[in-house]
Amino acid sequence: MTARKAPSKRTRRSTSTVRDRIVGLERVRARDLTANEKNWRLHPPEQRAALRGVLQEIGFADALLARRDDDGNLVLIDGHLRREESKPDDELPVLVLDVTEDEADKILLTLDPLASMAEPDTDAIAKLLETVTTESSGVKALLMSLPKKGSSRSRDSNPPVWEHRYDVVIACKDEREQEQLYNRLSEEGYTVRVLTL
Repeated sequence: MTARKAPSKRTRRSTSTVRDRIVGLERVRARDLTANEKNWRLHPPEQRAALRGVLQEIGFADALLARRDDDGNLVLIDGHLRREESKPDDELPVLVLDVTEDEADKILLTLDPLASMAEPDTDAIAKLLETVTTESSGVKALLMSLPKKGSSRSRDSNPPVWEHRYDVVIACKDEREQEQLYNRLSEEGYTVRVLTL
């Protein structure tokens, strides 16, 4: 019996009318992934803290996205923060895409904005919050920031009417001190927002 040759990545067949651009899933050391110089996303301390908490409590549950450049290097499209928060020898799950640089730029520019267009179902969030527990202060802060029942973040809703607030702004000497203070105050139950001026 003759073994069938697998179709090349350019001739993959699919029953869908939408092209499948995923070549495969590879385990790649963090140090072997090239950061995309066009990456436009900045990662504030509260996001880093939340990601570290999720990685500690769950681990990797989503793959990074990358494409091969002309030299064969894997250039990230999505997953920069996960790479940054990993040790150089950590092996990360990477979906390798068969896309051009221009297509990668389009993915880079649209992936997060598309996800952020989803509107929250506050009833479903409330039910999930009843079952999810965490020991991470970063994840707790993230969960506290989710919209609550009766609130709305709809694009068509009127802007919120602000009640009187009494805020304190603390100047920190560096990002590390800012993150430590953020975590400490969050653990004490304060609503904390990060400003970088």
